[in-house]
Amino acid sequence: MPPLVVAFPVIDPVAVSIGPLAIRWYALAYIAGLVGGWFYARRLVAASSLWGNVRRPTGADIDDMLLYVALGVILGGRIGYILFYSPGQYLEDPLSIFAVWQGGMAFHGGLAGAAIAMFLLARARGLLVLSLFDVAATVAPIGIFFGRIANFINGELWGRPAPDLPFAMVFPHGGPLPRHPSQLYEAFAEGLLLFILLAVVVRIVGFRRPGLVTGVFAVGYAVARSVCEFFREPDPQLGFLFGTQVSALEGGITMGMVLSLPLLIAGIWLIVRALSRQPSTQETVS
Repeated sequence: MPPLVVAFPVIDPVAVSIGPLAIRWYALAYIAGLVGGWFYARRLVAASSLWGNVRRPTGADIDDMLLYVALGVILGGRIGYILFYSPGQYLEDPLSIFAVWQGGMAFHGGLAGAAIAMFLLARARGLLVLSLFDVAATVAPIGIFFGRIANFINGELWGRPAPDLPFAMVFPHGGPLPRHPSQLYEAFAEGLLLFILLAVVVRIVGFRRPGLVTGVFAVGYAVARSVCEFFREPDPQLGFLFGTQVSALEGGITMGMVLSLPLLIAGIWLIVRALSRQPSTQETVS
């Protein structure tokens, strides 16, 4: 191993084993993201000063949103991965679609699934769809952060080769080359930084401009993900969609970048739309 390479901290992907029952870090990451997001969301809807006269969801709405989002993320994430990243594999072995413990979840698919689930919940409860989206967008980086940490623990979705990087790592299944720990880059950019950005927006504007927080999330995630894709090794079954360069800052368009483009456009539209309207300032108590 080159002297500058940091040893990969090999961690058993199974966090706890009780007889035949194995609880994986990946599952715990989903649970931590959902529970952490639920707790934060309940605090947000309890703060009447953030809402003006916009009808805010109740605590019971947030409780139900937890279930809706969990189902949407899991189903959408799995279906998105199958459609965008590996359709051939699942056509050859359809039963492997259900082997979720082997990995294979797409963020953009999970996002779409969660959005559909929240749309249905908002319509059923008579809530403003964009307001419910705003709450979910504010807390979403919590789940993203834990998910990327779980990717790192599993030693998956590793970065591109970086033999001269002082903190490059040799991943167990990534071959002999030292690589960028791109999972940690994504945890920082898509998780921590985006969480702070959205918290600042909520602190300043609140939820009085429906759609604004959702737009900031969409733009922030699209930019962060696209930047991180320059350091992340493309999925082997797809490779680069355009270009062939593998160095950190040169060429190579990936599926993650392509899927982030419509998210970026939608986010800009939501921001412009929200800022073009007068904010709601009257406080109400529900």
